Amino acid sequence: MTAARPLPVSGSIHLDARGGDRALRVSWHHESGLVVLSLWRDNVCSGSFRLTVDEVPALIDALRTGLDEEYDIALGRRLGSTG
Repeated sequence: MTAARPLPVSGSIHLDARGGDRALRVSWHHESGLVVLSLWRDNVCSGSFRLTVDEVPALIDALRTGLDEEYDIALGRRLGSTG
């Protein structure tokens, strides 16, 4: 495990819904053509996953599909509860 380093200029941090100082960092490394997804807890990196930039669209598609399905389910629940 490595200690926290500053996030590259191009990236983001997403906090875990469970709390407990857990986070997912997304960092773009344009010089090497990679996106690194890293899991953090208490400012310590506990694991990372590297994607080439060519693999990112498939990940985005998977996230978009899941979001679309979840949104439809949530919308159906709201519409069903108002009738």
